[in-house]
This record gives sequence, C-alpha cells and structure tokens, in this order.
Amino acid sequence: MQELATPLIVLGLLFFVGLAADRIGRKLRLPRVTLLLAFGLVVGQAGFDLLPSAISELYPVVAIVALSAVAVLLGSSLSLENLRGHGRIVIIVSLSVVLMTQAVVTIGLWGFGLPLALALVLGALATATDPAATYDVIDQSGQDTPFTKRLKGLVAIDDAWGLLAFSLSMLALRLVGDTAGEESPMLTAAYELGGSVALGVAIGWPGAILIGRFSDGEPLRIEGLGLVFLTAGLSLMLGLSYLIAGMTVGAVIVNHTRHNSRAFAEVRSIEWPFLIIFFVLAGASLDSKALLLAGGAGLAYALLRVLGRLLGGWIGGTLARAPKQESRLYGAAMLPQAGVAIGMALAASEQLPAYADQITALAIGTTAGFELIGPLVTAFVLSRQNTNKSG
Repeated sequence: MQELATPLIVLGLLFFVGLAADRIGRKLRLPRVTLLLAFGLVVGQAGFDLLPSAISELYPVVAIVALSAVAVLLGSSLSLENLRGHGRIVIIVSLSVVLMTQAVVTIGLWGFGLPLALALVLGALATATDPAATYDVIDQSGQDTPFTKRLKGLVAIDDAWGLLAFSLSMLALRLVGDTAGEESPMLTAAYELGGSVALGVAIGWPGAILIGRFSDGEPLRIEGLGLVFLTAGLSLMLGLSYLIAGMTVGAVIVNHTRHNSRAFAEVRSIEWPFLIIFFVLAGASLDSKALLLAGGAGLAYALLRVLGRLLGGWIGGTLARAPKQESRLYGAAMLPQAGVAIGMALAASEQLPAYADQITALAIGTTAGFELIGPLVTAFVLSRQNTNKSG
C-alpha cells in the first residue's frame, strides 16, 4: 500500500496549492486559473518534472469530470428568463465572434503563405474557447451583472458553434478532395451535436423532476455528482460531446426546477476541487517548446485570433444593439482556449496527415499561451466593465 502514499500526499498538497492560489489571486487581483496553470508548468515536464506519473495519469478523468461540471453550470445560465433579457445579444455576438475568428485567421494565414487547407483548419481551431477558465474568472470576480450573465451565455454556446465550424471546414476539405476520411464530417457533426443535445435532455428532464425529491440537504450533492458523472460517461460511451450534453442538462434543469439554485450550488461546491487538479495537470501537460516549433505561423495565428475575436465581439455587439461599452469587450473576454482546440487539432491531424506536425505543434503552443494569458485579459475586462458601471 505504500505505493499509494506519494500520490495521496501530492493530491493533498495540490488542494492546498489551490487554496493558496485563491488567496494570492484575490490579493494580487490575478486569476487563480493562471496561477494554477503556471504552477503546473513549473512542476510538470516542461519544468522540474516533479509530479509522479500516477498523478499525471489522472488528467484525462479529472479533465472530463471538471469540464462536465463546468458545462452543467454554464447551461444553468441559459434560463428562459436570462435568454429573454440577453438572448438576442448572446446568439448574435457568439455567431459573429466565431465567424469573424474563422474568417480572419483563415484568410490571414493563407496570406501569410500557408496552404489553404491548413489555414482553413487552423481558422476552425481558433474558434474554440475555454469555458472553465472564463467561468472561473467570472466566479472569482464576484460580479453578477448583465455583462457577466451575457458572457456566461456566450461561452456556453461558443464551443458548440466552434464544433460546427470545424465540422463544416472538414466537410469543405473533403468535398475538394483534400481529406481521405470515410465518414462525412457533416453527418458526424449532426450526430455529435444532435445526439449530445438529445442525451442532455434525456438526463436533464428526469433530473429536473428528481432533484431534491428524496430529502433536503446532503443528498442534493450526491444528485449533482450523479448527474455530472452520468452525463460524462454516457457521452463518452456514445461518442458524443460531454460539453454540449452537460450544457443541455444544466439548461433543462434550470428551466424546469423551481429549487434549481440549490442544486447548482451543490454542483459548484464539487466543481472547484476537480478544477484545482485539472488546471495544475493542464499546466503540467503544456509543452513550452511547442510554441517555438510553431514558429512565425504560431505568432501570426495568435495575433489573428485576437484580432478576429475583437472584431467579432464589436461587430456582433453593434448588430445586436448591445451597450456600446460592452461591445468592444466581448471578444477580449473570450480569449482563453483549452481542450476543445486540442481535440479539434488531433481530429484534423488524422484527416490531414501531411500537416499533422504543424497542426499539433501550433495548437498546443498557442493554447498554452492563451490559457495562461487569456484569463488575465478576461479579469482585466471584468475590472474595466465594473469601473465603467461604477463611473
């Protein structure tokens, strides 16, 4: 049993690291997400390689559980009441950000000299965000304003649009003969999106009926854990998106349960311990050399993605008649990027083996940068927004 001692000790220390990150972040006004990722980078393979393999091997499971919990909470922001007040802005801005990001990155990289097929795929990768980091920065800020509600709605559906953009890009490449996949990407996208929503409804509907029916108090936490694990497990078994399924579960419950605030409070209470391990291990898995391998294309990709986000947020906010002081902030608040982009990169590498190394190196390298810097920008945006409201 002694071989279990080290992993347990390390896990215990990581929870205290999470507590320290929370305290330091509040005092220095830094996102605890960035602090945890930076710590993981130092103790991981790119740094001093201090984490035992038994801990590193937990990353896939912890990541799925943490992101599933985040997805359920993000879905809870899609209440009918919230959508009535912010739905037009959420839909228009999210579509604008995704379309502009895809267009700016694709055209820019093509002009930079990359093959059109590679530029199109990288443009699709650029549309992905990191709901977990964005949500945590909002939560840490303590703000519950119309802007933060709209921002939660934006990141809740942004990855769904991004997955669709990626699938359509793969379809376009298939139609012109640049890929050799046997299955139609459009059918795959329809199955993943439609099936994930259907699964979310199938779990969320009875969940909305059963939550809190057994007894008050502690069982709600058990119910929250059950919903998160069940959604994640069934999604993986069926080859669906646990992010979209989890968001659907949260949306169904928030719109069909009167006492949903307590239920989501319990999900939030179990979310943070998993997020601590997730962000540290995410930082430990980052390859600091990957950005160098990406070269000038990586820098161009990063700059073009920022430009696409900013333009998309401003144009979308203007078209949706959002408050003027918010329109210029939406894109900047949605810079964090994580696992969805890596997943897209791996899928694209399989269909474009000639560009596999470039896609993987660029995706990992730039994701590392956006995951470390993005939350800082989001926190700055929230502070600016709060200052504008105060003024």
